[in-house]
Amino acid sequence: MARYTNAVCRLCRREGQKLFLKGDRCYTEKCSVDRRSYPPGEHGQGRRKASEYGLQLREKQKAKRYYGLMEKQFRGYFEMAAKKRGQTGENLLSILESRLDNVIYRLGFAMSRPEARQLVTHGHFLVNGRKVNIPSFLVKPGEVISVKESSRNLEKIKNVVEANSFRQPPKWLDFDRNNMIAKVVAVPQKEDIDFPIEEHLIVELYSK
Repeated sequence: MARYTNAVCRLCRREGQKLFLKGDRCYTEKCSVDRRSYPPGEHGQGRRKASEYGLQLREKQKAKRYYGLMEKQFRGYFEMAAKKRGQTGENLLSILESRLDNVIYRLGFAMSRPEARQLVTHGHFLVNGRKVNIPSFLVKPGEVISVKESSRNLEKIKNVVEANSFRQPPKWLDFDRNNMIAKVVAVPQKEDIDFPIEEHLIVELYSK
C-alpha cells in the first residue's frame, strides 16, 4: 500500500495549520508550525493570492493529509459519498471519521493517526469480538470496538490511554475507558469533527 514517507511536519506547514501527525510533539514548542508558520521551500515566505482552484485544492489536500490518505483512496471515498443519500460533502466526512484507525485515535488509544494505523495493523483491536487489522475498515452503529485481551497490559497502550485521559471521545462513540471498550452509537456528523474542513470546496473541486 502506498504511503507518504517524507517529513510529515512539512505537510502541516504547507497547509498552514497543525494536522497532528507527530503525536505529542504537536502540543509542544518543538512543533514546526509554531516555529515556522509559513510553507516549506525557498518561496514559502512569499505572498501569493490563491485562486478559486487553489483554495479548493488546498482544502482537499488538507483533509487527505489529516486522515493520512493517498489520492486514489480519498477519491474512492468521495465517489462512495456521492452515491449515498444526502449531502456529498457531509457523507464524505462521515466516511472518513468511520475509519477504524481514526476511531482508535479519537478514543485516545494513540497519540496520532499514523500511530493508530500501526496499532490496528499489528492486530491489537477487535470489532464485535473479531480481530480486525485493516485501518480502512469502516465501523457502523451497533458495532463494539475493544482492545484484544493479550494487548491490554501492553505498556505502550496503557501509557497512551492514561496520557489521553483528558481527551473526550465524540458523542457518536460510547467509551468505557476502564474496560477499554467502545460502542458506535450513531453515524458521525459534521459537527462531531474536531478539525475545520470546508467540505463544499472538496465537492466543487471533484465536480469540475
